[in-house]
Amino acid sequence: MEHTIRPQELALLDKLLGRYQVLEVLRQPLLEAFGLLVESFTNGHKLLVCGNGGSAADADHIVGELMKGFFKLRPLPEATLQQLGPNAALLQGALPAISLVHPASLLTAFINDVGHEMMYAQQVYGLGSPGDVFIGISTSGNAVNVNNAAQIAQAMGLTVISLTGQHGGALKAVSQVCLTVPATVTAEIQELHLPVYHTLCAMLEEHFFG
Repeated sequence: MEHTIRPQELALLDKLLGRYQVLEVLRQPLLEAFGLLVESFTNGHKLLVCGNGGSAADADHIVGELMKGFFKLRPLPEATLQQLGPNAALLQGALPAISLVHPASLLTAFINDVGHEMMYAQQVYGLGSPGDVFIGISTSGNAVNVNNAAQIAQAMGLTVISLTGQHGGALKAVSQVCLTVPATVTAEIQELHLPVYHTLCAMLEEHFFG
């Protein structure tokens, strides 16, 4: 499904690129990633996202912006409020997204019994379905557990989007869209990742709740 970007959505992208001119090289990849996410959510699918260290925090951050109001309050439709009852007035519209970095019992058991290399891939296998989107975050693009999860996601029919540093690493080869920010130092890569995914989340919120 081809998505025609709306002026309000494009304005959010233009705002990002005006503030961070080094990210202009990502204009087309960001539009592609946005279109893939719109298609997936429109068809009732979900997002799975993971990373290590600071990128694990970014995975959580992305989920936090999608599963509740970000810039908008996202009130529920009246029919939904009537169906769910009066307490539903406290709920906000959500885009289904799961961070794979926090099921402590599962992760520690799997790492102890098997190893860390497939800790995210195991969750992709258990939770993923064709049509879902997997976002792998790795500043080098070479995190073994993120790459293994991306490979399993690809084999299962999920769309793979990655956030990496300038070179993309091994993750680039298994991604339909690889958002390679123009930096090579880990901290500087992470500094650029944040406005990139903030903008994607804001564009998705505008599309579905604007």
